[in-house]
Parts: sequence; structure tokens; C-alpha cells
Amino acid sequence: MATDVCAVCGNPLPARAGRTGRGSVYCSAACRQKAYRERHQPQGLTVQGLIDDIGRQASRLAPQPATALYSTVTELSESVARLRRVARTARDTTQDSEAVAPEDSVTPGPVTQRAETGPVTQLDETDFAALTEQYRREIQVHCYRMTGSYDEAEDLVQETFLRAWRARDGFQGRASARTWLYRIATNTSLDLLRRTARRPQRYEPVPGMNHGDGEPPARITWLQPYPDDETPLTEEHEQPESAAVSRETLELVLLAAIQHLPPRQRAALVLRDALGLTAAETAEALETSVASVNSALQRARPTLREHLPRDRSDWRATVPSEDQQAVLDRYMAAVGRLDFDAMAALLTEDVTLTMPPNPFWFVGRDAIIDFVRVSLDPGSPMFLGHWRSLPTRANGQLAAAHYVRRPGTGVHRAQVLDVLRFGDRGDGERIAEITSFEPHLFPAFGLPLRL
Repeated sequence: MATDVCAVCGNPLPARAGRTGRGSVYCSAACRQKAYRERHQPQGLTVQGLIDDIGRQASRLAPQPATALYSTVTELSESVARLRRVARTARDTTQDSEAVAPEDSVTPGPVTQRAETGPVTQLDETDFAALTEQYRREIQVHCYRMTGSYDEAEDLVQETFLRAWRARDGFQGRASARTWLYRIATNTSLDLLRRTARRPQRYEPVPGMNHGDGEPPARITWLQPYPDDETPLTEEHEQPESAAVSRETLELVLLAAIQHLPPRQRAALVLRDALGLTAAETAEALETSVASVNSALQRARPTLREHLPRDRSDWRATVPSEDQQAVLDRYMAAVGRLDFDAMAALLTEDVTLTMPPNPFWFVGRDAIIDFVRVSLDPGSPMFLGHWRSLPTRANGQLAAAHYVRRPGTGVHRAQVLDVLRFGDRGDGERIAEITSFEPHLFPAFGLPLRL
């Protein structure tokens, strides 16, 4: 069996003394911090470095013990996936260089002031892809905040990197590559928002359906969930950059409220309040004045508060509690047993259910139970089948991935992803809102499409 050694200095790793779970790949905090800096500083990530990491991880593979095998295979698969993304970006930039002349660039002019040379201009396609890969996660989250759509955020990241490649001659090394990419990503997102010109609407009654007595909620057809990063916030990850993907700025209720803002106000709010940029940095990213940024924020913040639930007027974190985790477990168990009384007991009286992009909506516990009874009651002619659920996390919130086995079949297939928001204050241990999404994003959450 291969000897476990530190991925940075090569010294043997300390003995795990019978502990289970994922082990460290570094022998000390100093090596962990060095590895973090190398990954996150411009040009710290290289293709050869990724290949070397994969080789080191593969050399540690051994069939026993099973927990160590699983841990190493997980690391290896993550590294291979990262290298695949780098290779894809390098391939796309190579094809773009061959197919698009500079005068045909979708970016009308240099993203920053031109310079004769700079760190980015000296990189080839592969090294450029490695540089951008280390910022992929937070750029994707930024695009997701701007659009509310996971699918669109994926596309916008690729478009951002292509624009950056085309505009690399305009990169001036006075700003970091991270700041430069955020500027391009913001403008790329604004271009999409201008093209679509979409605004939230109100749900309308569906004939023959009991929606409850409450007011119709906002309908945001393009809203999609975002999978939580399962990587624990260890010493390695507790860095300023973690604010860029912080949980409290990804909650669905906040993302939905942001969608009510015009594009420029939305960009100013996200850059200033979510990312914590200064007014001057925000103005530079938006190519406007500090006064314009402050004016946009003065209009955006009150609008945002109008579309947030009571007691949620800020960006504070709402980390799920153990009691809420227990409610999720009981919720999944009730669905599996088709127990309507148990489901109802877990919901607040004024609970809301929406199902973007579908037109179905319900306000109130009784209306929701009446709706689900049609498909979950074995005596109903519209009975879908028997259900199984897996716990997951989306947008920093607890969620349940539901699978259904239709009558006469032996396979549970992905059906719906329920993202849960819990009540405020006295209702904190009951579900106040369910946002149900179609199952095509299950793989992005690491979930199978069949059980």
C-alpha cells in the first residue's frame, strides 16, 4: 500500500489513530495554507500542477481500508473533474481564437485600459484556462445571483472566460485577475438581462384548482436552485474569498427578491452588499460614477426589503438548526408513508408552495394537502406511486430530493426537488415555504436520476 505523504512537502502524514472519514492531505497548517495560496493566487494553478496532483492522489489508491479508498477516490474524481473543466475552457478558447476575428468580438471594446503586456497576455490557452478555473466557483455564484438561474450561470461562466480571453490584451496588471473577471462577468450578465428584459409576475388562478385564501405570490419562471458546496469550511477555506459564496447571500427568498430589481440596480446591490466591494470598485466594475452607484443602491435596498418576508430585511445568515434538520427527516418520512396528517403537522398555517416554472401555486396548509392528496393517495385515480426521499442542501437551505416508483415498476425515478424555508420566530420548527423544482438538476447536486 502506498505511503500517505503530504501533498505539499512530501513528508509522511500523521497517523489517523483509528479515525474514520476523509483524511487530510497536508501534514500541517502551514502546508495547508501554502496549498491554498498556490491555488488562489493568479497563475498559482497550472495544468501540470493539476496533472501532478492527480498522479499523487492515484499513487495513494489502495483497496483497504475502505474509508481511505473512498476518501482518495473522491479527491481524485474532483481533481479529474477540475482538469476536465480546464481542458474544456482551453479547447473553447483555442476554437474561439481560430473562428472569431478581433473585430467580431461580442465585447465591443477592451474591458479595461489597454496595456502593452501583462500577466494574462503572456499565457497560452491552457495556462489561461488554469488561471480562470480557480475562480470558476465564485464567478458562477456571481452570475447565479445576477440571474437566479443555475443553467444560465453555467453558460455565463463560459461566456465570461471567452470574453476574458478575447480581451486579455486589455488586462492591466494593476488589478487582480479575480477583480478583472468579476467585471467581465458582471457585464456579461447585464447583457443577458438586457436581452431578456424579464420581470417577475404574479401567479394567476388555474381553473378548477384550490389555491387557498392568500394573495398569489410572485412568479419567477426562470428561478432555479443552486447546490451547496459540500466542502467543509476548514482552516484552509476560511479566507476572505469565502464571502463570495457565503450561504446567506444565496437563499432562495433573497434570490427571488433580487429578481425584482432592474439590471443596473441588481448589479450594484450584488457587488456592493453581497461581495462587499467598495463604492469606487463597484463604480469601476459598472463603468459609472460613485454617485450613480449610491443612487442605484438607495433605490434598490427599499425595493429588496419590500419583497422579503417579515424579519428578513438584511443579508444575515440563516444556518439550519438541528431542530429543522429533524423536521426535514420527519417530512421525508411522512412523504414515504403517504401520511397526510404528519405532513400537515410540519407546515405553518400560511405555508406557501410554488413550482417554477410551472403555473401551480398554493397558499395555506389545507390547500397544499388537498393538492398533494390527489397524487399521493393510493385510492386516487391520479396516484403517482410510492416515494423515497434523499436529504440534500440547496442555496444554504435544507432540501429533499423525491423519487417516485410508479405502479407496476421497480425503479424510483427522480421526480421533484423541494427546497424548504422555515418559519420565523415561533414557527421556526415548521415549514413556511416549499419551492419545488423539476428534477433535471439532480446531477448537479450529486444526486442520481434513479434509485
